[in-house]
Amino acid sequence: MTDPRLPATPETIAVYADLNCAFAHVGVYRLHETRRRLGLEGKIWFDLRCFPLELFNKRVNYRPGVDSENAVLSGVEPDAGWRLWQGPDWTYPVTMLPALEAVQAAKSQSWHASEQLDRALRLAFWAQGRCISLRHVILEVAEETGAVDVDRLAAALDTGFARSLVMEQFHSAENGRVICSPHLFLADGSNLANPGIALHWVNGGFGTGAPVIDKDDPTVYEEFLGRAAALLKS
Repeated sequence: MTDPRLPATPETIAVYADLNCAFAHVGVYRLHETRRRLGLEGKIWFDLRCFPLELFNKRVNYRPGVDSENAVLSGVEPDAGWRLWQGPDWTYPVTMLPALEAVQAAKSQSWHASEQLDRALRLAFWAQGRCISLRHVILEVAEETGAVDVDRLAAALDTGFARSLVMEQFHSAENGRVICSPHLFLADGSNLANPGIALHWVNGGFGTGAPVIDKDDPTVYEEFLGRAAALLKS
């Protein structure tokens, strides 16, 4: 039986991630930067998959936990784009499902459109403090990318074209088959969970304590994308 976690073709890397996850924000930034540095743009694509923390945890992703990760990980990869939430609490996103759905819908246009929308939505939330739960904000962000057909995306959102994909990817990740956000997979089964970063929490867990980074090795991205490039030649 085909493993649903794996990308269908060797030129894609499956990236399971949530949008409201600071570790995924670091991971997606490093994927883009490493691909650019290695000259693999247009050769290797990122198949952004849903790892919806709100469905796994059956609750909103606690803002205190998100803020604590923001404070630590902004120092790990400052150029990814960060800012503590400045708006009133009632403007904070309560769900990421519509935005995750939009990224899936954009795949029907191109890998490039999907990648650019995903990256722009992350920046909109983490660096600009925008409520990406809202339809009009998602479409504004899509327009700003210059890579997404906004009318097609709006129609896809309004018809629920990609909604089932969100749930399919959630179910493919259940029961520990995908460990965390982010978790990367290649077509040959190679995978990396939270690449290069090891951590522990002090004074409580997510939402009450603070993360402490024990290890950070960004070179694992070069090794992983190099392996992806080698699969293209095999």
